[in-house]
Amino acid sequence: ESTAGSDKARIANAIDALQPGGSTAGASGIELAYRMARQGYVKGGINRILLATDGDFNVGITDFRRLKSLVEERRKSGVSLSTLGFGTGNYNDQLMEQMADAGNGAYSYIDNLMEGHKVLVNEMTSTLATIAQDVKIQVEFNPAAVREYRLIGYENRLLAREDFNNDKVDAGDIGAGHTVTALYELTPADAKGLVDPLRYGERAKAPAGADELAYVKLRYKLPGESKSHLIERAVARADARPMEQAGSDFRFATAVAGFGQILRGGRYTGPWQITDARRLAAASLGGDRYGYRAEALRLMDL
Repeated sequence: ESTAGSDKARIANAIDALQPGGSTAGASGIELAYRMARQGYVKGGINRILLATDGDFNVGITDFRRLKSLVEERRKSGVSLSTLGFGTGNYNDQLMEQMADAGNGAYSYIDNLMEGHKVLVNEMTSTLATIAQDVKIQVEFNPAAVREYRLIGYENRLLAREDFNNDKVDAGDIGAGHTVTALYELTPADAKGLVDPLRYGERAKAPAGADELAYVKLRYKLPGESKSHLIERAVARADARPMEQAGSDFRFATAVAGFGQILRGGRYTGPWQITDARRLAAASLGGDRYGYRAEALRLMDL
């Protein structure tokens, strides 16, 4: 039941009494969690469910789409849902991530004590406190500068172009201190691309702002609001930098993205190997306050 955070002994005893076993009635557990959250609802405060499970729901509602719809309906109450994934073997990663998306929450996989400390202690504000809702990013590349582009990742977060200005379309939320990185692979206009030019198509003429590389638009809602705010910025061609001049955060993100693509088969990574990803990552560790980047290096070594 709803308990004040100052009552640490009662909370600790409730956690210590938990025991895994038997089947998992996920939908019933989620319904109960929302009911308890509404009873203890704090107006203007953080109202969030932390669902800790392996996602292997095998009793009651087990259909993936119905579970998502259940969470999408319940989020209208002002209570968000974040998922903490545990276990191996029968672990349902897709369900856990998609339920967090539907519940305006965050998804984390907890495989050891260090990861639990990272998510629930070091990054607690970004996990729990939402500062922007339904965040959408739209990037338009100047055809006079870019022949082809490819967004790396985010396959299950893509929106239709016409949904960018539609405030009724749900999108991701951003927590306090949370950083989002999107990487695009670009082919310059004067280089050979992977796709042949259209027989009956004509490449677009240089638009207004020929000195621009791209135009970035971002929409977001303040928590509790229904109308979005818009930020627009042009990216100048002159702002482009070679990889060695990029910051350590960008270089490390690139190394991790390359490593992930290689693990998925490396269809577009060319001659790049895990050793190349590791070399770039090792040279981009930066401060690494909590040792997370060093842990990524160990994963690449394994």
